[in-house]
Amino acid sequence: MIVVVPVDPPREGLVLSSLVETTPLSDAEAVSLYEAAVADVLRAVAGSGGDLLVNYRDAETLPEADADGDPEAEVRALALEALGEDADVRFERQVGSSRSARIGNTVTHLLEREGAQSVGVLEPTVPLVNRTEIDGAAMSLRRHDVVLGPSSEGRTYFAGFAEPIDFTDAYATPELSTLARCGADADLGVGFSPMLPTVATPAGLRATLAALEARRAAGRPGAAATAALVDELGLQVGADGGLERE
Repeated sequence: MIVVVPVDPPREGLVLSSLVETTPLSDAEAVSLYEAAVADVLRAVAGSGGDLLVNYRDAETLPEADADGDPEAEVRALALEALGEDADVRFERQVGSSRSARIGNTVTHLLEREGAQSVGVLEPTVPLVNRTEIDGAAMSLRRHDVVLGPSSEGRTYFAGFAEPIDFTDAYATPELSTLARCGADADLGVGFSPMLPTVATPAGLRATLAALEARRAAGRPGAAATAALVDELGLQVGADGGLERE
């Protein structure tokens, strides 16, 4: 399975910006959280049986306010810092005017033009993912044409395809049910992976923090980059269930 991780250049106001409005995180801290999550995700893919493809946004697909600079270089630097300069990783730019179009173009090209047996799209904001979920999804794609990994608030952290679907509005909210419907409309079998939270939403960030604390208490740590940053920032889930600093 080719594992596509769509990555934005780590810039303030572009990545995890909604968290700044609803959590104690500053713009700079939101960028640091994004970078840590990306590092954990890329390391999980590198340790799995999948082939990593970092699908970056360039100036043509970024908002006008973020079109300056060299987004490709920023994404490459982020990936290679996480994996090492000699890492076996492929970089391809995204093409399309919307999220659905960009993901659809990538998946369809890999399946139809390059003859990939299966393609999985893994979000860069799910640091708790590990090789077990990735390799399990690859196995599921031998039985199902579409495999979806549910996340918080109706999102998906993973969407795998052995056959292309109509991606026109496939990532419309809520992603999970929309993608499942697109698969069913194409008469494709749809399977599901275990649920994992994403740090892209306050609810997902709280769930991630709680899981990191539970893993630490159980002596089974994970998501090393994200866990280290959370400790550095003093982020935790308070007694009332909200995000707070120690």
